[in-house]
Amino acid sequence: MAHVLKVRLASFFAGAATASLLGIYVLYKDYKVAHQAISQQMKGLHESLDRRISALEKLKQTEVSQPVPLGTLL
Repeated sequence: MAHVLKVRLASFFAGAATASLLGIYVLYKDYKVAHQAISQQMKGLHESLDRRISALEKLKQTEVSQPVPLGTLL
C-alpha cells in the first residue's frame, strides 16, 4: 500500500513540475512578445519624433537665413 502511495506522489510531483515548467515557458514567451511589441512602438515614436525635430530645425534655419527687409523694422 505504501508503495502505491509513493508512486502516486511521485507521479503527482512529476506532473506538477512539468506543468510548472510549461507555465514558465508560456509566460516567458508572452513576455518576449510583449517586450518586442513595446520596443517596436517606441522605435516608431522615436523615429517620428526625430523627423519632427529635423523639420523644425530646418524651418528654424530657413527663418534665420532669410534677411529681414528694412521696411518691416520701422
